[in-house]
Amino acid sequence: MTSDTLIDLDRLSQAAECLKTLAHPHRLRIVEMLLKDRYTVGELAEACDIPSNIASGHLRLMQRCGFLAPERDGRKVYYKITEPCLGKFFGCIRERFAGPQAG
Repeated sequence: MTSDTLIDLDRLSQAAECLKTLAHPHRLRIVEMLLKDRYTVGELAEACDIPSNIASGHLRLMQRCGFLAPERDGRKVYYKITEPCLGKFFGCIRERFAGPQAG
């Protein structure tokens, strides 16, 4: 492999920061849920068994990386995935950790 085919280190630094953002069980659960449907902060917080303000913090961090975005529907704000690669990424996580021989 030649150096011109490698990803630029600045871009890899950005990737590392975004991967750090995902490296939390509640954030992974939020991504897992949002890949299936859109949810409010309260619904995500309840599913993760955490207070809404903590869920909001997780959502803000992931929004900063461009993973998701809020969407207003009447009085409610729902979150949805905006990064198409998250589906593939989560597929790898599911393949590795959701099977009977996970761990």
